Amino acid sequence: MGLTEINIREKDFHNKLQSKEKGRFENIFYKAIFNANRDFFEYLKNNAKDSKILDYGCGIGTFVEKIAKFAPKKIFGIDISEVSIEKAKKNAMELKLEAEYSVDNCENTQFEKNSFDIVYGTGILHHLQLDKCLNEIHRILKPEGNLVFIEPLGTNPLINLYRKFTPKSRSKDEHPLLKKDFKNLDSKFETNVKYYGFLTLIFLPFYGSPANSKLFKFLAYTDQFLFKFKLFKVFAWSCLIIAKKR
Repeated sequence: MGLTEINIREKDFHNKLQSKEKGRFENIFYKAIFNANRDFFEYLKNNAKDSKILDYGCGIGTFVEKIAKFAPKKIFGIDISEVSIEKAKKNAMELKLEAEYSVDNCENTQFEKNSFDIVYGTGILHHLQLDKCLNEIHRILKPEGNLVFIEPLGTNPLINLYRKFTPKSRSKDEHPLLKKDFKNLDSKFETNVKYYGFLTLIFLPFYGSPANSKLFKFLAYTDQFLFKFKLFKVFAWSCLIIAKKR
């Protein structure tokens, strides 16, 4: 696979992470971006049918069962972590899903040029060298193919402070996305970005399941109003990127 030192560190980090029985403490925060996941799956529901799809940095294949219901032509999954791929294959077998998994380097994949209609992932791009992975995604996407990613942002000062004091919860080389990264995206793709996780994160202790919470719906609605203004976008925790290959 031709791994760099960064690739090796990421592989070791995720192998160890997936070998643990307990999940990360930080997982409790993800309900604050429930609406990002909802919009992510809504896009795939509307576009995955008869498409050749790549789960990019697939981990243990968490989303494949749901995406398989959208009738894609074929689902592939790649990850640098051997432990993750082993679990993904086992889960697919148990659920009787037709998905093809392999250990691969997302920055330099085994796939031929113009292979996929959609490349998707969650929380993966910020673990990679962005220039390399965007070039690779651009290469393996078909003409006018689309990428769809949920990624953390590195602009909120309070979230960055939390990250600083919890270094063991993340890999050494991860880099939540900044303004310059979106310029890089725009140079290769027609990009649409939607922001999430300001008030929904601040008031997280005050609502239960976001799917059934009127408070969450109000906070999420208010967030979307505030994110219309450039000033408030820096406080977003996460974003949904949908981009078409130029």
